[in-house]
Amino acid sequence: MALRVWNCSALSCPKPQNPILSSSPSSLVLTSLPKAPSSTQRQYLEKNNDFVLRLTKRSLNLSILALLFNGFSTNSSKSAAHAEESEVLQRYTDSKEGFTLLIPSTFQKVEKAGATVLFEQVDKGSNNIGVVVNPVRLSTLSEFGSPEFVVDKLIQAEKRKESTKDAEVIEAAERSGQGGLQVYEFEYKVDSTRGGMKRIFSAAFVASKKLYLLNIAHSDKPESPLDAQTRTMLEQVLRSFDAAPQT
Repeated sequence: MALRVWNCSALSCPKPQNPILSSSPSSLVLTSLPKAPSSTQRQYLEKNNDFVLRLTKRSLNLSILALLFNGFSTNSSKSAAHAEESEVLQRYTDSKEGFTLLIPSTFQKVEKAGATVLFEQVDKGSNNIGVVVNPVRLSTLSEFGSPEFVVDKLIQAEKRKESTKDAEVIEAAERSGQGGLQVYEFEYKVDSTRGGMKRIFSAAFVASKKLYLLNIAHSDKPESPLDAQTRTMLEQVLRSFDAAPQT
Protein backbone atom coordinates (compact mmCIF):
# COMPACT_ATOMS: atom_id res chain seq x y z
CA MET A 1 0.00 0.00 0.00
CA ALA A 2 1.47 3.38 -0.95
CA LEU A 3 0.66 6.70 0.66
CA ARG A 4 0.42 9.62 -1.73
CA VAL A 5 1.84 12.64 0.08
CA TRP A 6 1.55 16.20 -1.14
CA ASN A 7 4.62 18.20 -0.14
CA CYS A 8 3.55 21.80 0.17
CA SER A 9 6.98 23.39 -0.01
CA ALA A 10 7.54 26.32 -2.33
CA LEU A 11 9.40 24.11 -4.81
CA SER A 12 6.90 21.28 -5.28
CA CYS A 13 3.43 22.26 -4.14
CA PRO A 14 0.93 23.12 -6.92
CA LYS A 15 -0.08 26.74 -6.82
CA PRO A 16 -3.52 27.36 -5.30
CA GLN A 17 -6.26 27.33 -7.88
CA ASN A 18 -8.12 30.10 -6.12
CA PRO A 19 -9.84 32.58 -8.45
CA ILE A 20 -9.51 35.19 -5.75
CA LEU A 21 -5.68 35.05 -5.74
CA SER A 22 -3.28 35.81 -8.58
CA SER A 23 -0.61 33.27 -9.65
CA SER A 24 2.29 35.30 -8.24
CA PRO A 25 3.42 33.95 -4.84
CA SER A 26 5.61 36.97 -4.12
CA SER A 27 2.93 39.62 -4.56
CA LEU A 28 -0.47 38.62 -3.28
CA VAL A 29 -2.72 40.65 -5.61
CA LEU A 30 -6.46 40.51 -5.16
CA THR A 31 -8.01 40.00 -8.58
CA SER A 32 -11.63 39.32 -7.85
CA LEU A 33 -12.09 40.24 -4.22
CA PRO A 34 -14.86 42.81 -3.88
CA LYS A 35 -13.75 46.19 -2.69
CA ALA A 36 -13.69 46.31 1.07
CA PRO A 37 -11.92 48.17 3.81
CA SER A 38 -8.29 47.22 4.38
CA SER A 39 -9.13 45.64 7.75
CA THR A 40 -11.44 43.17 5.99
CA GLN A 41 -8.70 42.31 3.52
CA ARG A 42 -6.27 41.68 6.38
CA GLN A 43 -8.77 39.37 8.07
CA TYR A 44 -9.21 37.48 4.82
CA LEU A 45 -5.46 37.08 4.33
CA GLU A 46 -4.95 35.97 7.93
CA LYS A 47 -7.61 33.28 7.54
CA ASN A 48 -6.12 32.12 4.23
CA ASN A 49 -2.59 31.99 5.69
CA ASP A 50 -3.88 30.06 8.69
CA PHE A 51 -5.47 27.53 6.32
CA VAL A 52 -2.21 27.14 4.36
CA LEU A 53 -0.27 26.69 7.62
CA ARG A 54 -2.66 23.95 8.79
CA LEU A 55 -2.38 22.25 5.38
CA THR A 56 1.43 22.39 5.55
CA LYS A 57 1.47 20.86 9.05
CA ARG A 58 -0.89 18.12 7.89
CA SER A 59 1.36 17.38 4.90
CA LEU A 60 4.38 17.20 7.18
CA ASN A 61 2.60 14.73 9.45
CA LEU A 62 1.62 12.62 6.43
CA SER A 63 5.22 12.72 5.22
CA ILE A 64 6.44 11.43 8.58
CA LEU A 65 3.82 8.69 8.54
CA ALA A 66 4.81 7.72 5.01
CA LEU A 67 8.47 7.56 6.03
CA LEU A 68 7.68 5.35 9.02
CA PHE A 69 5.40 3.15 6.93
CA ASN A 70 7.99 2.71 4.19
CA GLY A 71 10.71 2.09 6.75
CA PHE A 72 8.76 -0.68 8.50
CA SER A 73 7.83 -2.20 5.15
CA THR A 74 11.50 -2.35 4.20
CA ASN A 75 12.44 -3.98 7.50
CA SER A 76 9.63 -6.49 7.13
CA SER A 77 10.83 -7.34 3.64
CA LYS A 78 14.35 -7.83 4.96
CA SER A 79 13.04 -10.07 7.75
CA ALA A 80 11.02 -12.12 5.27
CA ALA A 81 14.03 -12.40 2.97
CA HIS A 82 16.17 -13.51 5.91
CA ALA A 83 13.56 -16.10 6.91
CA GLU A 84 13.49 -17.48 3.36
CA GLU A 85 17.28 -17.50 3.27
CA SER A 86 17.46 -19.42 6.55
CA GLU A 87 15.28 -22.16 5.04
CA VAL A 88 17.69 -23.00 2.22
CA LEU A 89 18.52 -26.71 2.27
CA GLN A 90 21.83 -28.01 0.99
CA ARG A 91 22.58 -31.57 -0.10
CA TYR A 92 25.13 -33.42 2.04
CA THR A 93 26.42 -36.78 0.80
CA ASP A 94 28.86 -39.11 2.52
CA SER A 95 30.03 -41.34 -0.31
CA LYS A 96 32.31 -43.33 1.96
CA GLU A 97 29.57 -44.35 4.41
CA GLY A 98 26.90 -44.37 1.70
CA PHE A 99 24.15 -41.95 2.77
CA THR A 100 22.75 -38.57 1.75
CA LEU A 101 20.38 -35.95 3.20
CA LEU A 102 19.49 -32.27 3.12
CA ILE A 103 20.90 -29.88 5.74
CA PRO A 104 19.59 -26.36 6.54
CA SER A 105 22.10 -23.62 5.72
CA THR A 106 21.81 -22.35 9.31
CA PHE A 107 23.35 -25.59 10.62
CA GLN A 108 27.10 -26.16 10.74
CA LYS A 109 29.09 -29.38 10.91
CA VAL A 110 30.73 -30.17 14.26
CA GLU A 111 32.80 -33.05 15.58
CA LYS A 112 31.35 -35.31 18.26
CA ALA A 113 32.40 -38.73 19.47
CA GLY A 114 29.97 -41.50 18.53
CA ALA A 115 28.37 -39.65 15.63
CA THR A 116 29.25 -40.36 12.02
CA VAL A 117 28.30 -36.76 11.28
CA LEU A 118 26.63 -34.05 13.36
CA PHE A 119 25.24 -30.64 12.42
CA GLU A 120 24.22 -28.03 14.99
CA GLN A 121 22.19 -24.88 14.51
CA VAL A 122 24.35 -21.78 14.73
CA ASP A 123 24.05 -20.16 18.20
CA LYS A 124 21.67 -22.93 19.32
CA GLY A 125 23.52 -26.24 19.47
CA SER A 126 20.65 -28.03 21.22
CA ASN A 127 18.92 -28.06 17.81
CA ASN A 128 20.90 -30.62 15.87
CA ILE A 129 20.89 -33.21 13.10
CA GLY A 130 23.01 -36.33 13.50
CA VAL A 131 23.65 -39.57 11.63
CA VAL A 132 25.09 -42.77 13.09
CA VAL A 133 26.20 -45.70 10.92
CA ASN A 134 26.91 -49.11 12.48
CA PRO A 135 27.46 -52.61 11.05
CA VAL A 136 24.64 -55.12 11.58
CA ARG A 137 23.79 -58.67 10.58
CA LEU A 138 20.42 -57.64 9.16
CA SER A 139 19.68 -57.19 5.47
CA THR A 140 16.47 -55.17 5.96
CA LEU A 141 14.72 -53.36 8.80
CA SER A 142 11.73 -55.68 8.57
CA GLU A 143 13.96 -58.46 9.90
CA PHE A 144 14.17 -56.47 13.12
CA GLY A 145 10.48 -55.55 13.30
CA SER A 146 7.72 -53.17 12.21
CA PRO A 147 8.02 -49.34 12.45
CA GLU A 148 5.87 -49.44 15.60
CA PHE A 149 8.12 -52.08 17.17
CA VAL A 150 11.29 -50.12 16.38
CA VAL A 151 9.97 -46.78 17.68
CA ASP A 152 8.88 -48.52 20.88
CA LYS A 153 12.48 -49.65 21.36
CA LEU A 154 13.66 -46.09 20.78
CA ILE A 155 11.23 -44.73 23.37
CA GLN A 156 12.32 -47.35 25.90
CA ALA A 157 15.94 -46.33 25.34
CA GLU A 158 15.01 -42.67 25.87
CA LYS A 159 13.15 -43.43 29.10
CA ARG A 160 16.15 -45.29 30.49
CA LYS A 161 18.20 -42.09 30.42
CA GLU A 162 18.49 -40.38 33.80
CA SER A 163 17.77 -36.98 32.27
CA THR A 164 14.48 -38.09 30.65
CA LYS A 165 11.30 -37.08 32.47
CA ASP A 166 8.86 -38.32 29.83
CA ALA A 167 8.76 -39.58 26.23
CA GLU A 168 5.78 -40.00 23.91
CA VAL A 169 5.41 -41.45 20.41
CA ILE A 170 3.60 -39.24 17.91
CA GLU A 171 3.93 -41.18 14.65
CA ALA A 172 5.65 -44.14 13.02
CA ALA A 173 5.63 -44.73 9.26
CA GLU A 174 7.41 -46.46 6.39
CA ARG A 175 8.47 -45.22 2.93
CA SER A 176 10.54 -46.40 0.00
CA GLY A 177 14.00 -44.99 -0.60
CA GLN A 178 16.71 -45.40 -3.23
CA GLY A 179 16.00 -48.48 -5.35
CA GLY A 180 12.99 -49.47 -3.22
CA LEU A 181 15.00 -49.33 0.02
CA GLN A 182 12.86 -49.81 3.13
CA VAL A 183 13.01 -46.67 5.31
CA TYR A 184 11.30 -46.23 8.69
CA GLU A 185 10.37 -42.76 9.97
CA PHE A 186 9.47 -41.80 13.53
CA GLU A 187 8.32 -38.72 15.39
CA TYR A 188 8.21 -38.43 19.15
CA LYS A 189 8.72 -35.86 21.89
CA VAL A 190 10.95 -36.01 24.93
CA ASP A 191 10.82 -33.95 28.11
CA SER A 192 14.28 -33.82 29.63
CA THR A 193 16.12 -32.09 32.45
CA ARG A 194 18.70 -31.29 29.81
CA GLY A 195 17.09 -28.82 27.42
CA GLY A 196 13.43 -29.23 28.36
CA MET A 197 10.82 -30.37 25.85
CA LYS A 198 12.17 -31.48 22.47
CA ARG A 199 10.64 -32.77 19.26
CA ILE A 200 12.52 -35.70 17.72
CA PHE A 201 12.32 -36.77 14.08
CA SER A 202 14.14 -39.99 13.27
CA ALA A 203 14.66 -42.23 10.26
CA ALA A 204 16.40 -45.57 9.80
CA PHE A 205 17.31 -47.98 7.04
CA VAL A 206 19.61 -50.95 6.48
CA ALA A 207 21.90 -51.17 3.44
CA SER A 208 25.05 -53.22 2.77
CA LYS A 209 24.84 -54.77 6.24
CA LYS A 210 24.90 -51.35 7.88
CA LEU A 211 22.26 -49.66 10.03
CA TYR A 212 21.80 -45.97 9.22
CA LEU A 213 20.06 -43.88 11.86
CA LEU A 214 19.12 -40.21 11.47
CA ASN A 215 18.19 -38.19 14.55
CA ILE A 216 16.80 -34.63 14.38
CA ALA A 217 16.31 -32.85 17.72
CA HIS A 218 14.61 -29.45 17.98
CA SER A 219 13.37 -27.41 20.93
CA ASP A 220 9.59 -27.57 21.40
CA LYS A 221 8.99 -25.80 24.70
CA PRO A 222 5.47 -24.63 25.69
CA GLU A 223 6.60 -20.99 25.72
CA SER A 224 8.19 -21.30 22.27
CA PRO A 225 6.63 -24.26 20.43
CA LEU A 226 7.89 -25.62 17.14
CA ASP A 227 6.38 -23.40 14.43
CA ALA A 228 4.84 -24.74 11.22
CA GLN A 229 7.55 -23.33 8.96
CA THR A 230 10.38 -24.95 10.94
CA ARG A 231 8.47 -28.21 11.19
CA THR A 232 8.04 -28.33 7.41
CA MET A 233 11.77 -27.76 6.96
CA LEU A 234 12.66 -30.54 9.41
CA GLU A 235 10.26 -32.92 7.69
CA GLN A 236 12.03 -32.18 4.40
CA VAL A 237 15.32 -33.14 6.05
CA LEU A 238 13.73 -36.32 7.42
CA ARG A 239 12.36 -37.42 4.04
CA SER A 240 15.62 -36.62 2.25
CA PHE A 241 17.57 -39.19 4.30
CA ASP A 242 18.46 -42.05 1.98
CA ALA A 243 21.21 -44.32 0.71
CA ALA A 244 23.65 -42.47 -1.52
CA PRO A 245 23.16 -43.17 -5.24
CA GLN A 246 25.59 -45.70 -6.67
CA THR A 247 28.15 -44.09 -8.97
